[in-house]
Amino acid sequence: MIAVQNLVSGYGRIGVLDGISLNVAAGECVGILGHNGMGKSTLLRTIVGLVPTWKGSVSIDGKSIDKLPPHRRAHAGIGYVPQGRQIFPGLSVRENLQFGALAKKRPRDTAEAEAVEEFPELKRLLDRPGGALSGGEQQLLALARALAGTPRLLLLDEPTEGIQPSIVQAMIERIGELRRKRGLAVLLVEQNLDFIRGLADRVLLIHRGRIVRELDRAAIADPSLEQEFIGAGPDPGARH
Repeated sequence: MIAVQNLVSGYGRIGVLDGISLNVAAGECVGILGHNGMGKSTLLRTIVGLVPTWKGSVSIDGKSIDKLPPHRRAHAGIGYVPQGRQIFPGLSVRENLQFGALAKKRPRDTAEAEAVEEFPELKRLLDRPGGALSGGEQQLLALARALAGTPRLLLLDEPTEGIQPSIVQAMIERIGELRRKRGLAVLLVEQNLDFIRGLADRVLLIHRGRIVRELDRAAIADPSLEQEFIGAGPDPGARH
């Protein structure tokens, strides 16, 4: 579905990604795990086109998207939920959902109806400003907004940050269902190991802008992972 080959990128003259390669198949969830500052968020931002590719390539179904701006990548099938959610606080929940549907020029009513069916918690909130929602409600809205564009690949950056456990479990169930129903591919950056264990088919470990190891489902269950990749502080030479 998506193939990343020898990807190099960064900010200004500061390199962050240093030759990353990965693939995500339709219906597959791949987790990205590593200390803060190792390039996890930059990887997603480069795939979605917010950070320029210096070398290497990103392709969907064998077609390069390297030269496409972010809105064209959304139209090509990429949905993105950034860290911190970044919904539009001054727009209503309904208007946020309608904005998400613009990528595919979908009928607003259809996108709204599908969002409410998949996230019934949003129904009573449709006319409420996004900024008036709780953190968990905003995260569900950010996810519903990304899905309103009917992506084939969903990029999630720290989706459980600052939300309560009941919402985390609801997200695991919804994303799992969407994978089965839509054949949705998911690339997940997350520090919550329970969330990764609940969704990921495999996990890639990133260190200093490189993929250094791959873990299958059995290895993800190893409790030592928490200390090795979550428990210690960031490397002093870390990258963002």
